[in-house]
Amino acid sequence: MNRIHVRVADWQKDNAEIRRIRESVFIAEQAVPPELEWDAEDATAVHFLAYEGDFPIGTARLLPDGQIGRVSVLRDWRGLKVGDALLQAVIGEAEKRGLRQQMLSAQVQATAFYERHGFSIVSEEFLEAGIPHVDMVRGAA
Repeated sequence: MNRIHVRVADWQKDNAEIRRIRESVFIAEQAVPPELEWDAEDATAVHFLAYEGDFPIGTARLLPDGQIGRVSVLRDWRGLKVGDALLQAVIGEAEKRGLRQQMLSAQVQATAFYERHGFSIVSEEFLEAGIPHVDMVRGAA
């Protein structure tokens, strides 16, 4: 395991890397239709890239309303705290921007991960792109 670091990404400049990671995780692995993966909110979101050394291995985004999404880590780097580093960076940036509450829709199998970071389930289970999800919230309303 090399050094993991996370930085705020530029949607225009880092687009190919962000797309490579999300296409691998969501479209190839989880069979999310491309038309559901890519949306107009990417243009206004704050994007993040996680690196091992200088190789991008994970990504996430933060919307202006505090919604966190598209948290994804390439298969070979899962279980190595990359997701923790990504989520901590996103939460830190949200708080820096005055977004005291963060929300996300979590795949049901990932809820324990988000709960470790202070998120609580606030909805019943629902399907999104055919995958069971729940809504989760962290912080003050």
